Amino acid sequence: MSFLAIFGGIAVLVWFYLTAKDRGEERFKWAIIGLIGYWIAWWAVKLTVVNALSGLVAKSPIMAFIVILIPALCAIAAAFLIRKKLIADADAAKN
Repeated sequence: MSFLAIFGGIAVLVWFYLTAKDRGEERFKWAIIGLIGYWIAWWAVKLTVVNALSGLVAKSPIMAFIVILIPALCAIAAAFLIRKKLIADADAAKN
């Protein structure tokens, strides 16, 4: 597991916690949902894309590094979409 993946998981946890706090929602619930969504997306991309591409870029260290970063970047994008959905649901519940 890369350092970026671990840092991204912690950042998502804090990001969702603070967003829920600002919106008056359940902070721990949002933080756990964000973290679980992040890790599921990370593992899904790692098991599919990275395993498929790892054999192709094994001889190039730069390309191997880029391929290793793909799951973390996709997981951060997934967390952004999950957060957007949680915010929309919270706004709909208040109206």
